[in-house]
Amino acid sequence: MAPPKASSHRPAVRRKKSGTLVDSILDRYLNVRFFKYLVLEPAALPIVGLFVLLAELVINVVVIQRVPYTEIDWIAYMQECEGFLNGTTNYSLLRGDTGPLVYPAAFVYIYSALYYVTSHGTNVRLAQYIFAGIYLLQLALVLRLYSKSRKVPPYVLVLSAFTSYRIHSIYVLRLFNDPVAVLLLYAALNLFLDRRWSLGSIFFSLAVGVKMNILLFAPALLLFYLANLGILRTILQLAVCGVIQLLLGAPFLLTYPVEYMRGSFDLGRIFEHKWTVNYRFLSRDLFESRSFHVSLLALHLLLLLAFAKPTWTFFQSYVRLRRIEDQLQPQIAQQNLELKAQKKPKKLEKDKEQKKFTPEQQSFLKAFEKSLQKASGGKAAAAPAQSEPERYGIHFDRCTQLALLPFFLCNLVGVACSRSLHYQFYVWYFHSLPYLAWSTPYSLGVRCLILGLIEYCWNTYPSTNFSSAALHFTHIVLLAGVAKQLVQTMRINNAAKREQQDQQKKLQ
Repeated sequence: MAPPKASSHRPAVRRKKSGTLVDSILDRYLNVRFFKYLVLEPAALPIVGLFVLLAELVINVVVIQRVPYTEIDWIAYMQECEGFLNGTTNYSLLRGDTGPLVYPAAFVYIYSALYYVTSHGTNVRLAQYIFAGIYLLQLALVLRLYSKSRKVPPYVLVLSAFTSYRIHSIYVLRLFNDPVAVLLLYAALNLFLDRRWSLGSIFFSLAVGVKMNILLFAPALLLFYLANLGILRTILQLAVCGVIQLLLGAPFLLTYPVEYMRGSFDLGRIFEHKWTVNYRFLSRDLFESRSFHVSLLALHLLLLLAFAKPTWTFFQSYVRLRRIEDQLQPQIAQQNLELKAQKKPKKLEKDKEQKKFTPEQQSFLKAFEKSLQKASGGKAAAAPAQSEPERYGIHFDRCTQLALLPFFLCNLVGVACSRSLHYQFYVWYFHSLPYLAWSTPYSLGVRCLILGLIEYCWNTYPSTNFSSAALHFTHIVLLAGVAKQLVQTMRINNAAKREQQDQQKKLQ
């Protein structure tokens, strides 16, 4: 509708401009197409992520204020740290109401700081708000990885974050140390993908120093080091991780080294059957059987070996694409400078870009795009149209899909083969589950069903024979789906390479 006529010429022109600006905003953003873009398009996640973080801030405050806190391990943590603060460095003497201290030295330092901040552990409400901050910071790191990869639609992450009662409970109603370890782990993953290797190694080692379940990511990290850095620099990064552990454990290693190693890195610790989430259907004798534990370890190693080749291929492809990025980024920057100087958009010549790719890189990109389309189930919603580009750019960060999937898969294998899972262990892999589900060839309904069943199993307390069996079933289905997708991607990649080689032979 046109603006009403004014009595003078100048006001009329101003109203026209204002009306045109408002109409432009309304046409661009207040429509069904832009809504679909926000809901379905992974590229919109940076925008949606801001609203998710704000909403989660409100949700966590409401949970803290309205839902009663449940004491499980917090007092025991404070008692264990109090012993250390009183001068005890013998791990066998550091105990709480729930038993001896079984976590490495970084846990002791972090919870000792919380001991002082929360008035010797008595100000639980303050501790809850600190853990709400940990939750939001970790969620921001997770959303950053998802935004880089552009793999999962925003609505999936929104539903996953908002509907998980168990996750909110673990963070702000239980105050477990698992969220602290996972926070440091996601900080390390972000740093690794930013190619800040030493800092990433420091954070990874700190995460291990809080809880050693982070070692489930170690096999993938070793291959990632080797693919990106080579043998010598990999040894250097492993040395960084080792030095951090030595520095953290120094007060204990210099006084009672055997007690420290036995207490903080006890790989043979027996878990109580009454707390298990994943093996309720087993008898207690079988659950605690050493032969059962050895068989799970053997299965774990076999699965890691089975996924080693595709993991290595993905990491090598990731490195090649990063090198392409290093080659093309200066050219893109130069084009943007010219565009800014001319103030006229020009189209990039695709031929110039294609010349920078080797035949091997072109074959991989072709295979990669096909696999992405198959994994996503079709084309995503298009972004709002723009009449003219303001700057040139290629979203190279999408190649982080090649790095994230092996990391998340390696962790999932470890979780699936764990001797026992307790309720707080859900945070070990919760934030990677949407990514893993969207890395399968399954339909949308099956993917959502997998995530829903896993959430159901972790919310069933106490666990039942059915919930434990269902959890194993979903893990197997998820692993099988990811494996099938990996095989399909490898086949497409190999076929594209053979086709490229045949074309080169014909040209020769």
